[in-house]
Amino acid sequence: MKLSQGMFSRAVLGFVMAGSILLSGCASTGSLLTDSSVPAADPRLTQGNDAAFFSKSGFTACAGAASVGVLACALSNSSNKAACAVVAGLAACGVAMGANYYYDQRRSQYANTAERLGVMSADIQKDTENVVARTETMQRVIRDDEQSIAAIQKSIKNKQLDKVQAEQELAGVDQNLALMRKELANMRNKVSEYEKTAKLERESGAGTDVVKIEEEIVKMNLKVAALQQEVDGLYSQRSAITLG
Repeated sequence: MKLSQGMFSRAVLGFVMAGSILLSGCASTGSLLTDSSVPAADPRLTQGNDAAFFSKSGFTACAGAASVGVLACALSNSSNKAACAVVAGLAACGVAMGANYYYDQRRSQYANTAERLGVMSADIQKDTENVVARTETMQRVIRDDEQSIAAIQKSIKNKQLDKVQAEQELAGVDQNLALMRKELANMRNKVSEYEKTAKLERESGAGTDVVKIEEEIVKMNLKVAALQQEVDGLYSQRSAITLG
């Protein structure tokens, strides 16, 4: 059974809108399904001014770009809208999640190499500042979680463990670790994207002008690596506890 052009357009449009809503919901909440018995992550990680800095991954960009591409096909005069939509969606995701996304975006905005590299340098510096701000928040949470773990270890040693309370506290630590490790992955992805951008700029003939952004990338990477060590340290302490 063939769909009329109007029916197809409405179907795809509805699909895109539903998908966009679903993806935006996932991006903002992390999941559509929640378990009220599991403690939420520390509010300092989810509600502070720096909470949104690295909460999104490349998948969100892919979803948005794909929706635009599929919608364009639905409203176009293409003879095969279904094929157009599939190709547009895949192409959009390839650009949004690929190594060239940031590079292509900045090149489309700034044809002048010096101006473009200046903007890239400012972007990297801003993200580095965001890493520093997020590190300060995470460090406060990590210190408190380390104290909770130390108290549980002491109660185990003294045979005074309140198992129910300990399970709740450790579940909270686990939630914090899951969120922090997810954000660290997004930070590393940002660094990687910047590194690939610098490489492309150098290959395109930017030469010594790209040195500054390469230096800025190194600074950002060092900040991310330092935060990674802090989170890994908390993970090691948490993993050492078995309540039995």
